[in-house]
Amino acid sequence: MKKLIFRNFFKDVTLFLIVASISLTLIVWVIQAVNYLDFISEDGHGLKVYFFYTILSLPKIFYKMLPFIFFISIFFVIIKYESKNELIIFWNNGITKIHFINNLIGYSLIIIFLQLLLGAYLVPKTQSMARNFIKKSSIDYFPSLIKEKSFIDTVSNLTIFVEEKDSQNNLTNIFLKEKTKKNRFQIIYAKKGSISKVGGINYLNLEDGKFINNDNGKNTIFSFENTQFNLSKFKTKSTTYPKIQEVSSLNLFKCIFFLKNIISESESIDAFSCNKNITGVIKQQLYKRLIIPFNIIVLSLIGSFLLIKSKDEFGYLNFKIIIFSFGFLMLIASEITGKFMEKSNDPQSLYLIILPIILSIISYFYLYKKLN
Repeated sequence: MKKLIFRNFFKDVTLFLIVASISLTLIVWVIQAVNYLDFISEDGHGLKVYFFYTILSLPKIFYKMLPFIFFISIFFVIIKYESKNELIIFWNNGITKIHFINNLIGYSLIIIFLQLLLGAYLVPKTQSMARNFIKKSSIDYFPSLIKEKSFIDTVSNLTIFVEEKDSQNNLTNIFLKEKTKKNRFQIIYAKKGSISKVGGINYLNLEDGKFINNDNGKNTIFSFENTQFNLSKFKTKSTTYPKIQEVSSLNLFKCIFFLKNIISESESIDAFSCNKNITGVIKQQLYKRLIIPFNIIVLSLIGSFLLIKSKDEFGYLNFKIIIFSFGFLMLIASEITGKFMEKSNDPQSLYLIILPIILSIISYFYLYKKLN
């Protein structure tokens, strides 16, 4: 009977958790997807790049939302059971409040495992995939980037200026500056031009113009009647170098071990620049991925504080507000401690690592004393 009661309770919590997480994740995803439209309007990427990049951001959004949604789920379901007098079923069947809390902690361990899986593996993996997708992509919507009487430097090593542009993408008085090597650049001027796409490659067709090659201040000038400028060799200025949050947890550990001379340089990671200047950022990332998820136990215990008062007691409404505020402050504190980790030394890092354990023990023993 006890197992059936708990099964129904955790079924309600899980259902609320799934519905709320999917709903809020999709809302945040849509908002971010609108912001990512810059990939098309400003960076010139195609719809395929935009679609896959936004899709690959879903695990990160879900990961960020999960602790908050978990706390809301526990908070909402306990209040719901209390308002319908369903918690009495637990107590009448010999289930103590501490037994209830112990089962809630067991359930929170499942959520912690999910959070660890997301933070340590899936989120960095999908973020790295998204970055590589941009890195390998081309500028698909080049014609839309070119505007009249504007300097366009969306792509690397190339600046374009067009005096006039009509609805057929015919251009007048075109200036291009291409940086070829260090201290070397090429300027191209053409009276007329147009953009065409052949075999998926964008070409700039130029008529009646001049090439000006500058090599360490020495200019070479020659004219042309017609020439074709291949735009496919230019890449977007969108950041393509991996950020620390996109590096796998295994590679972050390898970097730490390398900097501490535990492993040799040959075993080090080459996906990003592993040096002492980023040690604090790596520690912060590992702390967020592997330690902060254990604050979920603290959140479940904060939600369990609702068992201290019943709905018939005076001040129950204010008590619910206080408990919710504590949970919300705990979520904020989790983010703040992650910031501290970057600048902390080894003893301070140890204190931050064991902080979730300390908070869990304090909360549990307070509940144990209060409920007994």
